[in-house]
Amino acid sequence: MNVPTAHRPALVLAVCCASIVVVVMDISIVTVALPAIRRDLGASVSGLQWTVDAYTLVLAGFLVLAGSAADRFGRKRVFQCGLAAFGLGSLLCSLAPGIGWLIAARALQAAGGTMLNPVAMAIVATTFPVPAERARAIGVFGSMSGLALALGPILGGALVDGFGWRAVFWVNVPIVAAALVATALFVPESRAPRARRFDPLGQLLVLVVLGSVVYALIESRPLGWTSPLVLGLFALAALGVAGLLVHEPRRTDPLLELHLFRGVAFSSAIVMAVLALCGFGIFLFTATQYLQDVRGLTPLAAGLCLLPVGLLVLVLSPRTGRLVGTHGPRGPLVVAGSALALGGAAAAWLGPATPLPLVLAVFLLFGVFLGTVNPPITNTAVSGMPGSMAGVAASLASTGRQTGTTLGVALAGTAHGVWWLVAGLGAGLLALALVGTARRAEALSLPRPTG
Repeated sequence: MNVPTAHRPALVLAVCCASIVVVVMDISIVTVALPAIRRDLGASVSGLQWTVDAYTLVLAGFLVLAGSAADRFGRKRVFQCGLAAFGLGSLLCSLAPGIGWLIAARALQAAGGTMLNPVAMAIVATTFPVPAERARAIGVFGSMSGLALALGPILGGALVDGFGWRAVFWVNVPIVAAALVATALFVPESRAPRARRFDPLGQLLVLVVLGSVVYALIESRPLGWTSPLVLGLFALAALGVAGLLVHEPRRTDPLLELHLFRGVAFSSAIVMAVLALCGFGIFLFTATQYLQDVRGLTPLAAGLCLLPVGLLVLVLSPRTGRLVGTHGPRGPLVVAGSALALGGAAAAWLGPATPLPLVLAVFLLFGVFLGTVNPPITNTAVSGMPGSMAGVAASLASTGRQTGTTLGVALAGTAHGVWWLVAGLGAGLLALALVGTARRAEALSLPRPTG
């Protein structure tokens, strides 16, 4: 049962926006610091990949669980726990004496992050009960992701240049401390009328599948694709998928609503989310290495080169949302898929002596892609859903995005032709955009759950 909203809803919105900024920024801000981390801690390429993927993997694996826990135990309470865990993880990252300690602290950071992103959205929705005000508040909240992506590389570059790589984690601590105080003072407590039951076996199987695939991809570079460890990890992932297919349909409240995937539009949206953010994960990891290690730019200069990408996301995302609302998701998805395919193909020709303006022009394609892809994916995922399932569908779409980012970083170090892989992902996104948003696909009725 919902508690009456706080007397200062604008402050509640500000606290929620601060949380999404630090969670999203920590995906992009760390990539600029990776070369400095490698030099200081003597990390391998796989160690750098785990520095990013330990974060995104935990986010992807526990996103749905965190939302259901907040519905059951109270959104404010879970939100405060998330802030505390994220702040502690950030502090431990800044003190890490070796790459293993840094990876473990990143996982703790992400555990806190899982309790911030979906829970903050629920808090915003309950704080603004009037539909028009709620729509504006959610629009502001959603735009913070673009702002965080824009600020992350620049702030990260400035901090690394001025104070060293550990400073990219220090910056979170005062923000989290202020958010904890403001949450205690201004954020109202709320719960769902009916909380979903926990599904511990389903949660374990999801972690087994994601963790095994990511581990196999990262280790395939030093060990080879035919290594017994790599093949064993893929086999373990396959067993995990089989376990989910058997276990989840038997649950009254499954972690994964598998029956939703029978809808063509929904299943296409999830696959598009994975493909799209996989491409972005490769871009973010590879571009920062290229700018600093190949071109010899400073961290700040590398961050400034990525600024146009974040600014385009900030400008295009709200406009894309309005376009989706009036004309549907197909147009923006076609633009996004085309931009990703062209960006990957163009980036494959970048070298140490490529003129910097040309490099920035290629990067703009990735800004167009990211600025036009997220609103139509969410719209496609929830279109045609009954109201009771819209939140679950949106959560699964967010999980697909985080999974894609995780897989992208894991794939970034596996081959020299990784940019052509990005181009292929863009082509796949374009094809699914045409299939998944076709009128026939949208007209297919969604089967109702049988459990």
